[in-house]
Amino acid sequence: MCGRYSVTLPPEAMRGLFRTTNPLPNIQPRWNLAPTQQGPVVRRNAETGERSLDLLRWGLLPSWCKDARDAYKMINAKAETVRDKPSFRQAFAKRRCLVPATAYYEWMATGPKDKQPYAIGLASGEPMVFAGLWENWRDPAAEGDVWIRTYTIITTDAAASVAHIHNRMPAVLPPEAWATWLGEDDATTDAVHALLQPSPPDALTFWPVAKAVGNVRNEGAELLHPITPPAA
Repeated sequence: MCGRYSVTLPPEAMRGLFRTTNPLPNIQPRWNLAPTQQGPVVRRNAETGERSLDLLRWGLLPSWCKDARDAYKMINAKAETVRDKPSFRQAFAKRRCLVPATAYYEWMATGPKDKQPYAIGLASGEPMVFAGLWENWRDPAAEGDVWIRTYTIITTDAAASVAHIHNRMPAVLPPEAWATWLGEDDATTDAVHALLQPSPPDALTFWPVAKAVGNVRNEGAELLHPITPPAA
């Protein structure tokens, strides 16, 4: 799974990288982005064909969902079932998005009751781009017409180089796959789904980080700094 990640690329750089056209939202660097918080997402407008960079809430809420608390259950979607599972199949067909990131965090068991967090990023130092889905959700408990836009990150089997840390990882899309994932060409459903593969082992790098990242209240560049883990 992917339950925490960082995204520190400036919004101007994201606009240039993804060629978005809408006014830039107020995006602050995040070193410890957690479920139900706002994260930057790149979407395509089906009518105009233009890309937009927007802030959406992490944790997918399908239109038929009754309770916003269900978002915690859908921060990730499995690549193996995303086409068929009722929670995700409509979004997979019509509302795919790109989720920019600097790195993501995973926790490796080091003892019966202990885990060491690791940051995992691209060995090239370039931004990561996760395959995602997004939804519009109307809050039935709110007064008036209140809509919330949410997203989920698709996961797949971990690359061989990081499988010892965790057996799942986000599906990372290379630049040549972005247009297909966003629906900008006539790719078949099978071709789109085929993009959801583990990263090549040599594409990734990883390093241990401080356990402070486990607390969602902690933020700051130091969370990505490598540490020397305690001896086993």
